[in-house]
Amino acid sequence: MADKVKITYKDQEFEYPIVEGTMGDVSVDISKLRGESGLITLDPGYKNTGSCESKITFLDGEKGKLMYRGYPIEQLAEKSSFIEVMYLLLEGELPTARQLERWEKTIKSYTYVNDRVRKILNAFPSNAHPMGVLATLTSSLTAFNPKAVDPNKEEDMYHAAARLISKMDILAAWTYRKSNELELNEPDSNLSYIENFYQMMFKNNDKFELNQTIISALDKLLILHADHEQNCSASAVRLVGSSHAGLFASISAGISALWGPLHGGANQAVIEMLERIQSDGGGLQKWVDKAKNKDDEFRLMGFGHRVYKNMDPRAKIIKKAADDVLGQLGVEDEILDLARDLEAIALKDEYFIERKLYPNVDFYSGIIYRALGIPNEMFTVMFALGRLPGWISQWKEMRQTFQPIGRPRQVYTGAQTRNYVPIDER
Repeated sequence: MADKVKITYKDQEFEYPIVEGTMGDVSVDISKLRGESGLITLDPGYKNTGSCESKITFLDGEKGKLMYRGYPIEQLAEKSSFIEVMYLLLEGELPTARQLERWEKTIKSYTYVNDRVRKILNAFPSNAHPMGVLATLTSSLTAFNPKAVDPNKEEDMYHAAARLISKMDILAAWTYRKSNELELNEPDSNLSYIENFYQMMFKNNDKFELNQTIISALDKLLILHADHEQNCSASAVRLVGSSHAGLFASISAGISALWGPLHGGANQAVIEMLERIQSDGGGLQKWVDKAKNKDDEFRLMGFGHRVYKNMDPRAKIIKKAADDVLGQLGVEDEILDLARDLEAIALKDEYFIERKLYPNVDFYSGIIYRALGIPNEMFTVMFALGRLPGWISQWKEMRQTFQPIGRPRQVYTGAQTRNYVPIDER
């Protein structure tokens, strides 16, 4: 393979080096393109643009492969825990038993949330969208932690990450309780991270018991959502952080980016689609046919993926967790029955098979959240809780490698130079 790419423009030739990743991905380093040739690249949505070099997550959409720090997602979901995966993403290595114990203790040491944050939460109406509430509360943490985090001081970064991770599960649970006009539950340091979150969400009386099938499913869901390379929200965190904005402000930007239905809101869109199909009463085949019709605006949400051209590896894992949860809870729900039927049709239909439009992680995560009684509007909050350690890792890496401030270029297509016309002559 040639180690350079040549560009010929106006009888001049410019050479740019090839950069290869550790897993075989190949790129052209055009960082000097504009300065040398006056050219820029035009790449709407940055689909073919590498914004950085990163050691955190590897994704191969063609082969359906996802790895955190070199570890296949299948192994982490089967053998690891979310608390351990957090450490892996943030520190680069799986923790020893002693390191994991310290990590858990450090997270638990930051469970106190200032009473003024509660007042901010209480100021929201109960019908406020939970993602808007969570983004605001996250941003507000800056006021209560005014000292800027120095990403190049490992101990400072370690504690800043633990502080934000500890408070995020509290804020997420409280956002749910607030939206349902329920009394807020306090964190319990005797429980694991997932158990504590679960009880803060759902405990309504002293008879409350932890359901380990649900705990295990939630743990897997959060692991599967923990990071996903340079997606929209991770890129937002990096872009905001590249201005040296603080950690809390940058994560708040990530939450806002995740909110959209084309990103983290996709699992909510799945359930809303199923509710639309149910209310129509015309049967599933009608909607499957609509999805096949390229002239019809209807699309099956939760099938296929912008990056994966094979089955989403996370979907294979979470499908089993969804089956376990539904089987254990014995939930009777027409929407969930519709989801099962739609899955069965799509997995056998040649149209979907040929185009590799398999159910993705959003399809199955939405099913689990609905089975647990979590409202549609809270689905993306659950996604944000899982994605948090990935966002922090991306912010940390971006700052520690001294990446420059993000500043995309553009191709201007507006009016050419013209003179100002006085208002009485227009």
